[in-house]
Amino acid sequence: MELNRLQRSFLEYTAALFREGFLDSQFSQLYQLQDESNPEFVVEVVSLFFDDSERLINDLSRALDQTNVDFKKIDAHVHQLKGSSSSIGAQRVKNSCVSFRNFCEVQNIEGCLSCLQQVQQEYLLIKNKLEALFQLEKQIVAAGGAINTVEWML
Repeated sequence: MELNRLQRSFLEYTAALFREGFLDSQFSQLYQLQDESNPEFVVEVVSLFFDDSERLINDLSRALDQTNVDFKKIDAHVHQLKGSSSSIGAQRVKNSCVSFRNFCEVQNIEGCLSCLQQVQQEYLLIKNKLEALFQLEKQIVAAGGAINTVEWML
């Protein structure tokens, strides 16, 4: 019974992440690449995203704090963050990066600072939500179950 409850919670939580725009179909495609030979694939890829994102956000914060702001450098960092968030399906982070790049293009420091806060907020939200999702997945596996990705991709 516990296993059924955990699996139902996983499905409902995942559906909410898609419905609320935190994730897009790229996340589903990422899960399709996971199999018995590499059961931690998604967790590993997302962990790399977390590490990379934190480094990029810190780099952006430092770059925007300079006296002479290098908007090309900032745009390059935002472009990289947009790409990595897109590759795991972190839709709201990706969308925040699109706005951020627009402000870089017109060299609007206030807009960039505002977008940095938005990116930081969206990143922390998706990080917390994915960590909770992975914790649920661990509980399911510990209870002898598995994640049926076909169910939540339909």
